[in-house]
Amino acid sequence: MSSENGQGGGGAEGAPPEQLALIRESVRDAKVPRAKPRTWRGAALAEELPVARVLVDKGVLHLDRYFDYAVPAELDEQAQPGVRVRVRFGAGRHRVREGRREGGGLIDGFLVERRAESDYSGPLAALAQVVSPEPVLSEELLGLARAVADRYAGSLADVLQLAVPPRSARAERRVSPTPPTPPAPPEAGPWVRYERGAAFIESLASGGTPRAVWNALPGPRWSEELARAVAATLASGRGALVVVPDGRAAARVDAALTAQLGQGRHALLTADAGPEKRYGQWLAVRRGAVRAVVGTRAAMFAPVQNLGLLAIWDDGDDSHSEPHAPQPHARDVLLLRAALDKCAFLLGSWSCTVEAAQLVESGWARPLAAGREQVRRSAALVRTVGDGDLARDEAARAARLPTLAWQVVRDGLRHGPVLVQVPRRGYVPRLACATCRAPARCLHCSGPLEARDAGALQCGWCGREEAAWHCPECGSFRLRAQIVGARRTAEELGRAFPAVPVRTSGREQVLDTVPGAPALVVSTPGAEPVAEGGYAAALLLDGWAMLGRPDLRAGEDALRRWLGAAALVRPQGDGGTVVVVAEPTLRPVQALVRWDPVGHAVRELADRAELGFPPVSRMAAVSGPVQAVAEFLAAVELPPDAEVLGPVPMPLGPAGRPRRTGGPPPGEQWERALVRVPPGSGAALAMALKTAQAARMVRGGGEPVRLRIDPPDIG
Repeated sequence: MSSENGQGGGGAEGAPPEQLALIRESVRDAKVPRAKPRTWRGAALAEELPVARVLVDKGVLHLDRYFDYAVPAELDEQAQPGVRVRVRFGAGRHRVREGRREGGGLIDGFLVERRAESDYSGPLAALAQVVSPEPVLSEELLGLARAVADRYAGSLADVLQLAVPPRSARAERRVSPTPPTPPAPPEAGPWVRYERGAAFIESLASGGTPRAVWNALPGPRWSEELARAVAATLASGRGALVVVPDGRAAARVDAALTAQLGQGRHALLTADAGPEKRYGQWLAVRRGAVRAVVGTRAAMFAPVQNLGLLAIWDDGDDSHSEPHAPQPHARDVLLLRAALDKCAFLLGSWSCTVEAAQLVESGWARPLAAGREQVRRSAALVRTVGDGDLARDEAARAARLPTLAWQVVRDGLRHGPVLVQVPRRGYVPRLACATCRAPARCLHCSGPLEARDAGALQCGWCGREEAAWHCPECGSFRLRAQIVGARRTAEELGRAFPAVPVRTSGREQVLDTVPGAPALVVSTPGAEPVAEGGYAAALLLDGWAMLGRPDLRAGEDALRRWLGAAALVRPQGDGGTVVVVAEPTLRPVQALVRWDPVGHAVRELADRAELGFPPVSRMAAVSGPVQAVAEFLAAVELPPDAEVLGPVPMPLGPAGRPRRTGGPPPGEQWERALVRVPPGSGAALAMALKTAQAARMVRGGGEPVRLRIDPPDIG
């Protein structure tokens, strides 16, 4: 019972009623609230610019706009553009008291702008709280985030979740160091091996903005070359940003920058650093205390001041594609930044993607490559083993390793470690008939049969065991491995070379480096460790498995992975040899033999231009349940030049396995349609899809439809 009723003889702590009445009266007479009420009821507003324009962190398309709030006088000094705030969101028009809208739930947001008046004619709710006075959202970062959201048909709030890391109060309280003075311009160093390498470094050091597609020479010096490019940019008084695909590559560039610049002159932004440390590094960059940044995918939004160089390494790696909405690609984000900030751009890789070739063909960037004689001196000797060689070597065909591969391994182990690249991890993931090579399928769902470690056959889709399998084509009961995993390969090689240590590098354990002593290193693509002094030889097994993937990028991706492994092998002059088990007449294999990824990418670009596939055209994927996709395509107002391909059924998600990003839930049948437009209509396509998706969300009640602009795999 309330003490205002005069019952109970006093307050909860025995205070007399007269004392409680005096306390209440003093609270009523106070002109300024002593605490921060939920709605700042009765509080005075700021005298100047009393309206705050706020981006609320909702992340839904139909709310992808700014909302106006009143600024209480007590928050006037802290409520500056770029700070994090909390606001009440969701109150209706009927919840108005004393000219102030009240109610709704608390939600985070960013204060974008202070205004004198609001475009909204009704009563405004007040800012609930300024979370931190640190301005984390600059005009440049806001403009970039808006450009990314528009390109990928996403919401600005979703992009800012990727761009601005979570807050750490302890990190904000730390004082950032004083910005260091610009270093002296570096020597060209290993850049002299490239035809225009020295001129590129000189242009950066003099404040120029060159744009180049860099075809790096094989070997470990790519990180040093990136560090020199960053040092040249810093020497001109500008900042630099380098984005790499994974933490191992970031660590190598980090070490190279430390050797080139010294300690404390650059920031490393990776997820491995932890939230507090990463936010502290990010703040040092935003405050201008650090002008050089190297990091993984999330670093593409790093707020480097006075940006002079944007660099990305190995843009074909899947890790550069963000899995969270709106799923931007780091290469495209950096291209947007280069256009907005008018700075230099460097795209480097041992390989060459079709998108990189298009940048050169369009004249937007210049090629940066070495001459053919320099390439021959730096690359290993590449030898091929095709179906004809395997047919003449029946024992090797059964064992999956031809005689040439065994000889190269034996000779290589006399001089150092030997790398063996296997397309996938595991033991024996896929099986086929030993007689006619027909794939072994489940009798229930036609899924692929797998042999687990215990030897039992099990379906990879429905999980059912198959005890009495026989081939429906020829009746044979014998099975063979289609693609032997890394662990099985390690066992086979260990038995063949019992005195040699065998190391594996894959998803469970990725090795960073291995000693230069003789050893067999079995690795899945992308997990190859660096050997001290380089590998003496390398085997690239089951090339047909990567080339045979039903994907437009299968050849490009296979060549990129082969080149990544072959680049770790010693040059041909030092005895380095690479053996690839694939048909030698195929275009990617020929490009590997000649070490000509640029020529392969140019021919692929010409083929895609003829067929109208990306990157010559812009494409979007619309996926979801069958009825939902049909309704969405019927409702969306596509540009007049748009072409719809499909829809077609998507593969069923395997039971008991993690759901792929953008894939259907296990057991559900989804369809996917591809929408293609010619160059120049990409923005109109993204806007049409975003508008239709927002309208669908407003109506509610329908099944979800997923949108993906520029999907990495289009079949």
